Amino acid sequence: MPDLSSIVKAYDVRGVVPDQWDEDVARALGAAFAEFVSAESGASTIVTAHDMRESSVPLSRAFAEGVISRGVDVIEAGLGSTDLLYFAAGSLDVPGAMFTASHNPAQYNGIKLCRAGAAPIGQESGLVQIRELAERDSYDREPERVGEVTSRDLLPEYAAHLRSLVDLSSIRPLRVVVDAGNGMGGHTVPVVLDGLPLTVVPLYFELDGSFPNHEANPLDPANLVDLQAAVREHGADLGLAFDGDADRVFVVDERGEAVPPSAITALVAVRELAKGRGTTIIHNLITSRAVPEIVREHGGEPVRTRVGHSFIKAEMARTDAVFGGEHSAHYYFRDFWRADTGMLAAMHVLAALGEQSRPLSELAGAYSRYAASGEINSTVADAAERTAAVRKAYEETDGVTVDELDGLTVTLPDGSWFNLRASNTEPLLRLNVEAPDAARMAELRDRVLEMVRA
Repeated sequence: MPDLSSIVKAYDVRGVVPDQWDEDVARALGAAFAEFVSAESGASTIVTAHDMRESSVPLSRAFAEGVISRGVDVIEAGLGSTDLLYFAAGSLDVPGAMFTASHNPAQYNGIKLCRAGAAPIGQESGLVQIRELAERDSYDREPERVGEVTSRDLLPEYAAHLRSLVDLSSIRPLRVVVDAGNGMGGHTVPVVLDGLPLTVVPLYFELDGSFPNHEANPLDPANLVDLQAAVREHGADLGLAFDGDADRVFVVDERGEAVPPSAITALVAVRELAKGRGTTIIHNLITSRAVPEIVREHGGEPVRTRVGHSFIKAEMARTDAVFGGEHSAHYYFRDFWRADTGMLAAMHVLAALGEQSRPLSELAGAYSRYAASGEINSTVADAAERTAAVRKAYEETDGVTVDELDGLTVTLPDGSWFNLRASNTEPLLRLNVEAPDAARMAELRDRVLEMVRA
């Protein structure tokens, strides 16, 4: 087996099919995953699910062949979103493997792995060992037992669980445009939202891993244009855009304006705090400073973390947090095995809107206090050298605080701040800036970019 380091990333397996990985690699990874989870926890069964990409079925079946070759059984959940796979791993209490490349282009595919209970597996928590096992894998030994493969449709149970967590049955009637981007939201949304007081206007619900309409990446504003236009055209109360594997959701208000994920984080945090079953809320260091402010105002305790689901899930477990949110529109719930689910976050937004009479722009406006740049990428020859230069320009200024929890974060006396982080996989620096108003944000953004791109 060749070196797999090019496809085993920080949080998952990801690469071009068949150039970087194929069914033989999937088979080896399946055998390695089975060996890893059975040695670690005695697991005798794993569950798989896959998205709508052309390569997902053959890859997932090859993976299952590897798993059963080690005497471990496989439950195939079939087509599903990533949060459906987390539901399966949580409700069945077995390790899981989701075949998806999320928002990446059609030629990519990948695997998101988790332990029983949807506990994360990342580079620092098992993924390296799984890669090493796969690289030295050998099929020349006879297994003591060959596992069995069974199929199980978990979509109805997944939908019922979500509806038990957020009751939408008595909200006022709402019209909602949903852009599934030809991804897995087109499979799950109709089942989860069926029979509720919602008029759903579907955009691109046809499952198509070639993404014929636009990339299934709502983080890019270009991919929200169709949704924004449809919300205005249909006079909808809001719009929802899911990424390819539907574990993230982006929200558009009744004017067709995007609602910042930080505002959604604060809104959902307030709803979770109101249940009175916990006070800790996780937010990564790029979310708006409005988030910890609002959490404190509602009796909560905000905890700031690095970017990335494995860090957030670990911190949620350590603190028993009830909820966590990221700037990238990943939302994590203790009631959902601390896993991220775009669907549950969307249901919270629908409930918050439908339980009162104001439009979403007014409701969400209460959770948006500052001007943010969004993430700006710069290609650089030496990310460490550029970051050091920016740090030097600010670190000795009176009233400025600097920290390196994740990249470089600089906070200025007027409350403005910026974070500069190097990409794990590309020669990029990612800049996020926030300030009290748009003019100050633009001024700070342009100054930092000038230094980064010098």
